Amino acid sequence: MSPRVLMVAYHYPPCTGSSGIQRALTFSRYLPERGWDPVVLSAHPRAYEARSDDQLKDIPLGVPVHRAFALDAKRHLSIGGRYPGFLARPDRWATWALGAVPLGMKLVRRYRPAAIWTTYPIATAHLIGHRLQRRTGLPWIADFRDSMTEEGYPSDPRQFRAFREIERRAMEHAARVVFTTPGAVRMYRERYPSAPAEKFVVLPNGYDEAPFAEAERGLEVGGRGGPVTLVHSGILYPSERDPRPFFDALAELKRSGAVDAARLRIVLRATGHDATHGAEIEKRGIGDIVKLEPQVPYRDALKEMLRADGLLLFQASNCNHQVPAKVYEYFRARRPILALTDASGDTAAVLRDAGVGTIVPLDDAAAIARGLVEFLARVRAGEAPVASDVERHSRRGRTEELADVLAAASRAAQPKAVAAL
Repeated sequence: MSPRVLMVAYHYPPCTGSSGIQRALTFSRYLPERGWDPVVLSAHPRAYEARSDDQLKDIPLGVPVHRAFALDAKRHLSIGGRYPGFLARPDRWATWALGAVPLGMKLVRRYRPAAIWTTYPIATAHLIGHRLQRRTGLPWIADFRDSMTEEGYPSDPRQFRAFREIERRAMEHAARVVFTTPGAVRMYRERYPSAPAEKFVVLPNGYDEAPFAEAERGLEVGGRGGPVTLVHSGILYPSERDPRPFFDALAELKRSGAVDAARLRIVLRATGHDATHGAEIEKRGIGDIVKLEPQVPYRDALKEMLRADGLLLFQASNCNHQVPAKVYEYFRARRPILALTDASGDTAAVLRDAGVGTIVPLDDAAAIARGLVEFLARVRAGEAPVASDVERHSRRGRTEELADVLAAASRAAQPKAVAAL
């Protein structure tokens, strides 16, 4: 019988709106190919801010999915839009731990997993992992992905302290701590110098071939008329991915006659901050060029990437140790990419490694304007570069790396006898 792993993941279908869904979902799909049987512990769907049933069909048959009691403090525990802060520490879904820890113990007794895996960005997931690890002695793999805390983040001091405490517990008790970039590992090794080097693992995000192959079926091939269409797909944070300099560049290019709605169309899909961005677009008079579009089912979003003339990427320099998960989906879409990011960050390094050098600084409107004009010319001429050696970024391959992490952690651990629980 293959060893089992208990996967604690808030972001799992029918949750939608986060790239973390694809990481947990594809790991649960491909781990059986690598000799591990997953058991998923997620949250009750009532806790999700956004839901969609379109990826429920992607949950593998035979993978048990258990959903624990959970509430969103903002939506379920507030009065007049306000709620006590202690109900949302470490985050708004802290109540998930109340249901997930006892349910997790039942699952440990029932399935006898060889390891526990938890994934951020919902900090409560790591809180659950720590409590289960302390009760069972099973090896715990804490999948941070990105940093939980930085200077000034979270801005609430009490939440910051709660996040730091969860970090500290993970560094002390987790068998492995996993990040998606080398920059994040460097940050945490400096922050926790006493943690052994073998505890830290880099396991990047990737793309899943199956939904891309499905999205490509019946897709129109060949040239089409109309304006050049550039797409940004996913959350566009007002600070970490601030598009205002890009809007400034567009406004200046429109005033000079270099671009107009007949020649250029920008689609910002599911930004999560439409009200903020819409006001900035209207202020600059570029609403005829820039369109804010709503969230669509996952495969429809992939089709839009595949059809686009080019793809836009935004990442601020204060996120130089992060790489947006969509980068790898952009690679698989094999469309030209214009990246607005710091040339010295991890995102730029991943792009250059894939042969994509169309990079301009996010915060320099003049440089963006020059870069955009050049990018559009290369797109129209069919000379814009696309990512090379795409297959090495597949999530199936990343799952093999996770299986190796699970195996190594399990070999090194000395868990308590679960039968005694």
